Amino acid sequence: MRWLVLVAVAGSTLASKLTPPVLPLIVRNPYLSTWLGDARQPPWHEWPMFWTGEQIGFSVMVTVPGSDNVYPLLGRPQDSLSFDTHAEYNITFPAYIGAQFDASTTNLTYSIPAPQPLSKSTKPVELTLSFLSPITPTSTLRQSIPASYMTVHVKGSFDVNLYVDLNGQWVSGNRGSQIVWDLAHQQLGKSDKGLKTWQIRRETELLLSEERDQAEWGTLHFTGPSDLRHEAGTSGIVRPRFARTGTLQNAIDNDYRGIMEDEPIFAFSKSFLLNTSLPPAMPTTDSVVFSIALIQNPVAQYASARGLTFMRPLWASWFSSVKDLLDFHYLDYDTASSLATNYSAQLAIDAYKSGSDDYVDIVALTARQVMGATVFSGTPDDPILFLKEISSNGNFQTIDVIFPSFPFFLYTNPRWLAYLLEPLIEHMLSGQYPNKYAMHDLGYHFPNATGHADGRDEYMPVEECGNILIMGLALVNSLIYDTSAAAGSVWSDLGSQSFDPNPATSAFSLKNLETRDGVFGLDDSWGGSTKGLKQAKKWVTKSYRLWKQWTSYLIEFSLRPHFQLSTDDFAGPLQLQTNLALKGILGIKAMSQISETIENEEDTKYYKNISETYISKWTEYGISRDGSHAKLAYHWYGSWTTLYNLYADTLLCFHLEGTSSSTSPLETNNQQQKALHLSNKKHHHPPSNDKNPGFVPHNIYKIQSTWYSAVLQTYGLPLDSRHLYTKSDWEFFAAAVTSPSTRSQILNSVAKWVNETSTDRPFTDLYETEGTGGWPGAHFMARPVTGGHFAFLTLEKACGGRAMEGLGFLDEHDEGKKGNEVVGEGENVEL
Repeated sequence: MRWLVLVAVAGSTLASKLTPPVLPLIVRNPYLSTWLGDARQPPWHEWPMFWTGEQIGFSVMVTVPGSDNVYPLLGRPQDSLSFDTHAEYNITFPAYIGAQFDASTTNLTYSIPAPQPLSKSTKPVELTLSFLSPITPTSTLRQSIPASYMTVHVKGSFDVNLYVDLNGQWVSGNRGSQIVWDLAHQQLGKSDKGLKTWQIRRETELLLSEERDQAEWGTLHFTGPSDLRHEAGTSGIVRPRFARTGTLQNAIDNDYRGIMEDEPIFAFSKSFLLNTSLPPAMPTTDSVVFSIALIQNPVAQYASARGLTFMRPLWASWFSSVKDLLDFHYLDYDTASSLATNYSAQLAIDAYKSGSDDYVDIVALTARQVMGATVFSGTPDDPILFLKEISSNGNFQTIDVIFPSFPFFLYTNPRWLAYLLEPLIEHMLSGQYPNKYAMHDLGYHFPNATGHADGRDEYMPVEECGNILIMGLALVNSLIYDTSAAAGSVWSDLGSQSFDPNPATSAFSLKNLETRDGVFGLDDSWGGSTKGLKQAKKWVTKSYRLWKQWTSYLIEFSLRPHFQLSTDDFAGPLQLQTNLALKGILGIKAMSQISETIENEEDTKYYKNISETYISKWTEYGISRDGSHAKLAYHWYGSWTTLYNLYADTLLCFHLEGTSSSTSPLETNNQQQKALHLSNKKHHHPPSNDKNPGFVPHNIYKIQSTWYSAVLQTYGLPLDSRHLYTKSDWEFFAAAVTSPSTRSQILNSVAKWVNETSTDRPFTDLYETEGTGGWPGAHFMARPVTGGHFAFLTLEKACGGRAMEGLGFLDEHDEGKKGNEVVGEGENVEL
């Protein structure tokens, strides 16, 4: 056997500009999560990996009839071929054209040379492995399906033989686990077409348990068309035989065994017959679609109002069997691809408005990672979206992980944010959580949401109360719009305006799925017109006592937070945190408008007055003596912090107060819709202050924008003055409310980090801003908090499209200012 290196890497003509260290391949939920590691190298350099970095058996290779060459494309199938000492073939690496990606798709493209004697006159075959994990904001049904696609596209004028295999590492984190397998055949309706599906699972499943963060229950389904060849057997036998013959044996080794015991693999092959009667100048195109699904039922256990409950997957409400689901998913490829392409195209258009071309790639790289931490459950009457705090500690439904991710959901589909909050609200309404503040999470480790009946969850009381109140009002605001242009998400106003007034049902049910333009299974509209007002009122009314309870806690404890953690718990606890106090005060302010939703004028006025008193005190306590920046803590002179919670002031439209645009979303809609008789009172906003309007004075924005530019490092904006590490989610929160020039500086520095970082896992949100841009100690990876990268996109649509206009005071001429207006004198704070 001979090894040949034809071309290591061919010239690149990629749509994607950034070169991240890792790219998503099959990323659908916390357990179906396969990535291309070492993505700056050719894809045959390493095996694909689970998000933890553990290798996953997933290989692709091709042979060319009339040639002795076998071309590894993905994974390291060449390792198995190396043991075939009598082989009469060459392991040859193709020209790798490169990778490109958008929000739902990663494409890996190669050039396969023609065999002798055709090589001089025949162009190479272009082959693309296209991995689609579709983001479908108009179809929750499709988003709930735990499956992805891999399509192999070929274009050329000579034949090639394709080989794809998976191994048992997809179904267990323990290489010694005993697995079983089978091949199912399915007919598609009355046609002569059908599907073949490999079914692989642990012999003894361990329900709702993990090993090394991988699920130890569930069945992997690997599906292709019925005309494929198939084979299950030992990797060291099956792969070399394909390399020699270009085909598989349609045979199944039924000797069930351990994952790495004579490693059993499950393979498909297909011969692409491209050598047709067409002249060489007219290449033939062909393709084949595979789907990969991980089916689990139940998906979690959850301490709901009715007690500890095994939770079914949401898709099971629409599909009576796994076969029906898999058939639908496979045949739905064109529709799912079209919906995902629409999302990616709109995302690119909106991201370009940031002023940084690289921002398009950053948010595209983020989308699948966010959804890859979630699992849809519940029923159409009461949908739920569960979330795992991936990599940091595995907590279930962590509020301060949902919070940094929520810009993604507001931009993409706000109903998914409602589904994230629903299990937390239901659990706390049921009385199973004893504390007066909002809980940190629903359970110590996913997939077990067993609650904290002893009240001893991680102690972040001000953090979590502020988070859920801010998200609550953001959700209400997303429902309130009167035109499609004013909707918070491009896709919100699509569909019917039907509304179920029954107080016992969810305000955001999925009972009315629609068919539009021939596409089945689409969501109805999210809010808008009188429907949005009614949905908001129904949702808030059901849980209003909780919102008041959390706000009461903030009134008592947010202005001068005692010694406690914020969401940045890796930095340790600290008292009198300026940024944390701001979050709590904004939470109180949010409650004044949540109260307005149900026409509670007394509460609206009460919370408004307290928040205004507190923000006045906060500007005295939290700003440095020279008025140039916010301090890390009231009493820590000489310190500074990234004031990322300022983002909520703009998102919730508070920054418009005292300006010509000083109207809340509720008031704006009230001018059009009088049905609910929302109050017309004039006390919502303080009198205009031309020098320093806004709930949080505009001068705070100006000094922070200038400060960030001054302290920016090579790879981004440090979190605060204690360290040089940063959090990418908070960088984007902060950048969204800075001047255009500072925003571009921050975004460009993060893009530089993406290209150069030494980290080797899916997009980390915690990294060093100097050196190699590596880990600061804690290894955060693949976390959904990267949804915070969508912060700017969400602001573009917030406040009926007026949020960014309201930041017009952050013009370029403000860049050079050093905060000439002193905001506060650094009051001596009683500790």
